[in-house]
Formats: sequence, structure tokens, C-alpha cells
Amino acid sequence: MPAPHTPLDRAWIAARIPHWGSMCLLDSVLDWDSDFIRCQAVSHRNADNPLRTHGRLAAVCGVEYAAQAMAVHGAALQQDAQRPRMGYLASVRKLVLDVDRLDDIDGPLTIEAHRISGEGANVLYAFEASGSGKRLLSGRAAVILDVALPGAT
Repeated sequence: MPAPHTPLDRAWIAARIPHWGSMCLLDSVLDWDSDFIRCQAVSHRNADNPLRTHGRLAAVCGVEYAAQAMAVHGAALQQDAQRPRMGYLASVRKLVLDVDRLDDIDGPLTIEAHRISGEGANVLYAFEASGSGKRLLSGRAAVILDVALPGAT
């Protein structure tokens, strides 16, 4: 397990979340501890961003950036990097979109997730994405961990 507050790069992230190629949206972890993570991304500006529709990246896509930050946080907290716990976004609440789109934000996005509570297989996070000196979106997300996959034994 990396030490808290240790910056983590894209290769570390990509090796620990179930997203690959351009769907791995985060570029780095700037800071983290047991209840918090701050990540950075520049993929919102990429023309080949897989979340773009009609040449635009809607602000609601920031929820996926936040979900990936939560997944990275879970991976950073795990002792056993061989088998990361699988998590599923169960709900998003109190979502506030302060902008219409993300692809026109200059500079990197900063994505923060704060673990509000978590017991067993249920975790609740508050999240916020910002860029160009302003908040872009915020909300809360519930994550369910270790859900059995259909057909798994």
C-alpha cells in the first residue's frame, strides 16, 4: 500500500481500476489519506474522450471522473493490490452542475472525494470537481463493494 499523501501516477491508477485506455480518465493522484482523495485529469480536453457526445463533454460526465477517484481511493486503501475490491456506483444524490460542459474548461480538472461514511460493503462519498478556479459540479455518491457478478460462483 502506498503511503498516504504520496502522489500516484497514471500507470498506478490504470493498474488498479477496471478502466483502460482512454476510459481511464484520471492522470494523477495529488494527495490522499484514509478519508480523502484529490486527483487531477486533463482528459476532458481530449477529442477522443469516450464520454463525448456530438463533440462535447457534458458536465454530468464529471460524475464518472468522481467515481474513478473513489475507485482509486479504495485501491489506495487496500493492503492487497493483487485483487482490488469491485465497486459499483449505486446512487448519486444532491448533484449540482455549475457548468454545462467540461471540454471548454482550460487547464486540468481537480476531482476531490471525501469519504463520509463506510461500513462493510457500503461507502458514501461527497465529491467535487473544479477547474479554471471554479467549482464545476458536486454531489454525493453511494458505492456498493464486492457485489457478486451475474454467473459468478
